[in-house]
Amino acid sequence: MLRLENKVAIITGGGRGIGKATAKRFAEEGAKIAIVEFDEANGKAAADELSELTEVAFLQVDVSKRNQAQQMAQAVVDHFGKIDILLNNAGILRDAQLLKMTEEDFDAVISVNLKGAFNCGQAVAEHMVEQGSGRIINVSSVVGLYGNFGQSNYVASKAGIIGMTKVWARELGRKGICVNAVAPGFIGTEMVEAMPQKIIDAMVSKVPLQRMGAPEEVANVYLFLASDDASYVNGTVISVDGGVVT
Repeated sequence: MLRLENKVAIITGGGRGIGKATAKRFAEEGAKIAIVEFDEANGKAAADELSELTEVAFLQVDVSKRNQAQQMAQAVVDHFGKIDILLNNAGILRDAQLLKMTEEDFDAVISVNLKGAFNCGQAVAEHMVEQGSGRIINVSSVVGLYGNFGQSNYVASKAGIIGMTKVWARELGRKGICVNAVAPGFIGTEMVEAMPQKIIDAMVSKVPLQRMGAPEEVANVYLFLASDDASYVNGTVISVDGGVVT
């Protein structure tokens, strides 16, 4: 039996990396997919690939804009008839040490990573409350738990995601909606694999399992939280990091 048969899932930042791997995993389990992506080329390419597996729609959205998030949620309902799952995966990096970080780079990361998750969560929750069910999965990071050099903005956004998840779990649980967060660690996405090998080796050395994770390994955790197998899991944070945070 397919674990997400006839479910409708929105995946923000679904055009590449973990988001794209999750869209594929969800589709394999029977879900219909809405790829929400700011990068039109990546989003369309991912949607085209998925169309061989399931019904898929692509929406170009700037999640930091509240009106665009609301229009996106309504467009998904108009197209598919409902929304069962939201994966708040969209995010950006603008790294710099505290004394060198610009206000623009701080604001940009908070706007996309934290406010974007809020915008999409609020827009989708309205429809989930009406139907009395749903799953919201917010993407944090291990650095949201332990911090990281040169990432004041990113860490603040990912720590904020954890706090917001716990609030939503309390507010929406009584409406039949489970809200959880996942904190991925060092995952072998296109962005990571483009780093110098010396940096990759240094990061791997800090992982007890002594390797990077695969995007599919994170996608499998998202699948669990999106499925009925996690029907009593609400307000938690699951680390997928090979043991970095113990």
